[in-house]
Amino acid sequence: MKAALAGLALGATLGCFIACGGQQHPDDMSKRNEITVLWTQIRDWRREARMDLDPSAQTVFQLKLRTVKDAQNVCTAHHKVPPACDDVCNLADAICDNAEAICTIADELGKDDSYAQDKCSSAKGSCREGKQKCCGCSSTGQAVEQ
Repeated sequence: MKAALAGLALGATLGCFIACGGQQHPDDMSKRNEITVLWTQIRDWRREARMDLDPSAQTVFQLKLRTVKDAQNVCTAHHKVPPACDDVCNLADAICDNAEAICTIADELGKDDSYAQDKCSSAKGSCREGKQKCCGCSSTGQAVEQ
């Protein structure tokens, strides 16, 4: 019985290593964990802003090869945030800050790290949608389509 449980545990561990792309450096795992923490915060902030938990697939696809700065470029020039929109706009700023951090770590891990690159793309999509929600909050801050 113990041997069967040990074999099962070993199989699960090997399966995890294979699914994660083979042997990982401890530093790489730490960076992936940091990405997960930042990405989880983004999802929490999206929920707080009354947004879907994940950005649309279309938004993620549009921003895949673009930067976080490109994702943030949504509002018209000199958009003034009315006090009623402070909360949603502050959440959008926080989401974009986390997106920048996630994408920096993803770049450190390399373009072949699909987990990190996918989280970067998702974070950029969340940044874009957060900024769109901020701009749409006031009539003077019309969202710019790109």
